[in-house]
Amino acid sequence: MERKKIYLIRHGQTDYNKRGVVQGSGVDAPLNELGLLQAQAFYERYKSIPFDWIYTSVLIRSIQSVQKFIDDGISHVSFDGLNEINWGIYEGKIVNNDNNKYYEQVTEAWMRGEIDLQIDGGESPLLVQERQKPVLEHILAQKDEKTILICMHGRAMRIFLCLMLGINLKAMDSFAHDNLGLYLLDYGQSKFSVEVANDRSHLAHLLV
Repeated sequence: MERKKIYLIRHGQTDYNKRGVVQGSGVDAPLNELGLLQAQAFYERYKSIPFDWIYTSVLIRSIQSVQKFIDDGISHVSFDGLNEINWGIYEGKIVNNDNNKYYEQVTEAWMRGEIDLQIDGGESPLLVQERQKPVLEHILAQKDEKTILICMHGRAMRIFLCLMLGINLKAMDSFAHDNLGLYLLDYGQSKFSVEVANDRSHLAHLLV
């Protein structure tokens, strides 16, 4: 019986995160000082895990978060299918009362099941999941990859978890996520299960 272990993490903090700026697939911001420390802390905790392959989005904050593992020689590939959702006209803007109200209206619609609703100028959760499907199919098809590290983005990760677990997208907000938080998933008998959800214990010395 084929089994896989998936270590799924969100990227470390960027200055955009810190400042409350909307950061989607069109914003390619690097990690800030805290984000690099978070990446180092994750590496120190999990560097002994024998990862067979690393998957990231094509965005720099995702790649930088696992760069230490890549430097160790672990094979790595980037897929734009793992990129963050496109937040449309709100990308690069600081959240204020007006656009936050619109954001809340859109996410509430998603939670009601309107998963094909696109944010103005951007993507819908359904569109994001459709571009994620070929990536997941590729990962599952690699018979020699048993232990996998995936680094991606908050909203996209919620959508990806729904895809893996076969959960309706309207429930995606039930998945908490923090910068460099870890989900550990087991794959066996053609289904995924969550063993660890948004674990941040490796970041304890950085939390204030």
